[in-house]
Amino acid sequence: MNTPEQRARWFLEHETAFRLGVLPTECSHPKTAALSSTIARDTAAGIRMLMTVDEDVPPAMAQVFAGPAFARLVDALTEAIGTGKRVVFTGCGATGRLAILLEAAWRRFWQELDRNRPLWRKRLPDLENALLSLMAGGDYALIRSVEGFEDSTDLGKYQLERTGIGPGDVVVAVTEGGETPFVIGTAWKGLEAGANVFFVYNNPTETLRQHVERSRGVIDEPRITKIDLYTGPMAVAGSTRMQATTAEVLAMGAALELALFRLLSRWLSPEEFRQLGLAPREADEYASLFAKLLDQLRLAGNVDAMANLIAWEEDAYRSEGRVTYMADRFLLDILTDTTERAPTFRLPPFRKEGDTTSVPSWAFVKNPCCSTEQAWLEVLRRTPRGIDWPASVYQSLDVAPHLRDCPPCLDNAEIHRFRIGNEPDASRWESGRSGLAMILVGDEIRQHGPRRVQFDQGFASWSSHFAKTAAIAVGPAQPDRPVRDLFHIGCELPASPLDLWQRLAVKLVLNLMSTATMARMGRVEGNYMSRVETTNKKLIDRGTRLVSYLADVDYETACYAIHEAMHRVAEREQTTRDAPSPVTVAVDLLRNGQKNDG
Repeated sequence: MNTPEQRARWFLEHETAFRLGVLPTECSHPKTAALSSTIARDTAAGIRMLMTVDEDVPPAMAQVFAGPAFARLVDALTEAIGTGKRVVFTGCGATGRLAILLEAAWRRFWQELDRNRPLWRKRLPDLENALLSLMAGGDYALIRSVEGFEDSTDLGKYQLERTGIGPGDVVVAVTEGGETPFVIGTAWKGLEAGANVFFVYNNPTETLRQHVERSRGVIDEPRITKIDLYTGPMAVAGSTRMQATTAEVLAMGAALELALFRLLSRWLSPEEFRQLGLAPREADEYASLFAKLLDQLRLAGNVDAMANLIAWEEDAYRSEGRVTYMADRFLLDILTDTTERAPTFRLPPFRKEGDTTSVPSWAFVKNPCCSTEQAWLEVLRRTPRGIDWPASVYQSLDVAPHLRDCPPCLDNAEIHRFRIGNEPDASRWESGRSGLAMILVGDEIRQHGPRRVQFDQGFASWSSHFAKTAAIAVGPAQPDRPVRDLFHIGCELPASPLDLWQRLAVKLVLNLMSTATMARMGRVEGNYMSRVETTNKKLIDRGTRLVSYLADVDYETACYAIHEAMHRVAEREQTTRDAPSPVTVAVDLLRNGQKNDG
């Protein structure tokens, strides 16, 4: 398959399992059909339009929290962790980042309890290592997706097998669409190993069962508990990093937190809970607390603050500048939104140290308090888990040919080449029109002590290089930091052992900000991602459907056009700040009457 025509023909004839347009997560939401024109005219109106889709989440989650499958998950987590077994959250892309986020939050709780309450900690069993995350492609994929992993069931099985999963453990396999082969592979491997397996997804169960064969097998397996988090289509069609992943953070975070409350109640008294600033919750409280958070974010002052922040960021990009976010406790949450922009809107991904060819990313993250090696420990709350398998592993599995022929380098040394620590990086400010923004969440806003001094000093040492500086504060208090621009999004953040409400608030704000900014930059048409990546089979299908919609042609014609466009774009990807999208190129080809007839 050396020519675009041959590759397109193969996709049409042999990859029908990846035609997913029937799934609601891939469909256009009627509430945001006019997003691109609305937000171009009025940013605040566009923000409110995006927010209306978040309103779909609370009622759906209320049903989930009241259902038997969710209760079974909480029971299983409590039983496994309380009896010395392990819990593994697995995912790919946004759900892989969710798994890493849950593990990091879990580890942080136990590490801080050890530091702040050492006498109490001695009364409790060592549970820090009870929770593991498994992301397709390992921790390296937190920054950049690894092409070929998502589409391989075998790789999901192999990665999970390497964790030593066994009887009595719990596997929570999370996939927004409910059809990702890698995640399905982890579910089957968990079952084979004797683990208690949960399959979590965001499309209607019967739709998946009817239209996706690989999903049907899991759904029809009675030993696997299914948890359907369906909330409807996304605010931007197919962008599951938005409402689908928000529902997953809320549901899986609530389940883990409820299990933690049950475990702690075995060893801590009500008074000790109070001293920790915690109050055990019931499952039904989480949906109402989330609805309250949404109500607060919709307040006029918050919408105006986000609109001003979008204008601040858009100005940097339109003037050929870049944006660097500085953060501490919630760097992982900010890193997640920032890295997800690259595939969603076809932006340059994070660039590694020593790479002088690739274009620097439009946005990047830094921790001003520590070196890169320490920053990765702070982000993950553990040593990174890169992948350093020999070539023979890939050759023994059913994987894409390029993985067998040229295995990727995904080890810790490669992860550390993403310099997220306090090391200088002139590429972030060399344009002369770039912005530096600190992001503070919850108690960080009014934090005092050595850590605040260290953070502020690090920020100050960088700020002189930038054309503009800002503070983005998410929480009840106004920040008192010396910056040129201040964007305060006021909201209450209830106490949580896993910082669940802080994480949800910053996710909602950053998702809105980044999506709205890219929509104003012309990277959304209607409510479709007009610059969507085409790096795996699902994304090729999504891009083909988008070309079909935009150029008003049938699926087959669009498929030939997008494969031709992928071929034309490949040579330009590493050498331009704004590489064209195959979708855009394909639409131009078709509109100019240059389509390939196959």
